Amino acid sequence: MSEATPPRRVRLDDVAAAAGVSSATVSLVLRGVGGPSAATRQRVSEAATRLGYRPDRAASVLASRRSRLIGVALDISNPFHARLVRDVYGAAHRHGYHLILSTVAPGHDERQAVETLLDSRCEALVLLGPTAPVAQVDRIAASVPVVLVGRHIDSTAVDVVRTDDGVAFEQAVGHLVGLGHRRIAHVDGGRGEVSVLRRRAYRAAMRRHGLGDQIRVVGGGDTEVAGAAAAGPLRDGGLPTAVVAFNDRSAIGLVDALERAGVVVPAAVSVIGYDDSPVARLRSVDLTTVGQDTERLTEEAVLMLIERLEGGRTAPREVVVAPHLVVGSTTGPPPGP
Repeated sequence: MSEATPPRRVRLDDVAAAAGVSSATVSLVLRGVGGPSAATRQRVSEAATRLGYRPDRAASVLASRRSRLIGVALDISNPFHARLVRDVYGAAHRHGYHLILSTVAPGHDERQAVETLLDSRCEALVLLGPTAPVAQVDRIAASVPVVLVGRHIDSTAVDVVRTDDGVAFEQAVGHLVGLGHRRIAHVDGGRGEVSVLRRRAYRAAMRRHGLGDQIRVVGGGDTEVAGAAAAGPLRDGGLPTAVVAFNDRSAIGLVDALERAGVVVPAAVSVIGYDDSPVARLRSVDLTTVGQDTERLTEEAVLMLIERLEGGRTAPREVVVAPHLVVGSTTGPPPGP
């Protein structure tokens, strides 16, 4: 038995024949270019829909020598990255660009994720919370424009858009101080650059509130497992009355481990996360957390790339976006004496 012949792709000429117009007119209509009348536009649109026409992006790229593709590298295990990707899609679409995603996962590290995007002819890259050293990021930026989201970097070759960690920890620590807390610890995110910045922000906020003698940093990480593992050292060193964690995942793991050990949150210990991730808003979690303006972060990232691709900008830019505190049920007054 012979294999069935796959259906032929509907072409621009097919839409033109069905609508009774030229292929050039169809092209103008589908690209949203002025010229054809409203009636012609409607006729072409109806024919394209009826025939199931889809633009041949590969042919378009070859004709224009531009892909209009923005590559996004993300950590597949990070739910906050999924939220950022959702908003990058919206920002790119508004400006006439398309996205290709490449994930960092076991067996596929950040370098490989970036190589996949470059092999796909992406014109520019958005790197979400990257961990690569400056030299590696600079090498990527020598090929295509690069924007880092969520991480400051001392580079003259790349752009940065990030949330203001200083303001974020001021809001978190200020909220706890307002509730009456003094023994406020920080479970950090490990060795990464973002973790370093947040540790500094925590220490600065504690000093501004006159709590320099209460500073306490416990090693952690960016996952639920790492947050849970920090519960033991927190208890062993004398339980604080409040903790600001590196991110929501760490905070959720910490809350779970504390309550499994009989430490009630927030009656015994208040906990604050960072990211305002979707899971933090679940009724069963209801985490107090620092929210990031993902729509603003991603819009700025896409605009930065367009400035380089279409405006010729070469000087680096950094945009710092204000955070906001989202108060849930994991914070309250400290326990009595």
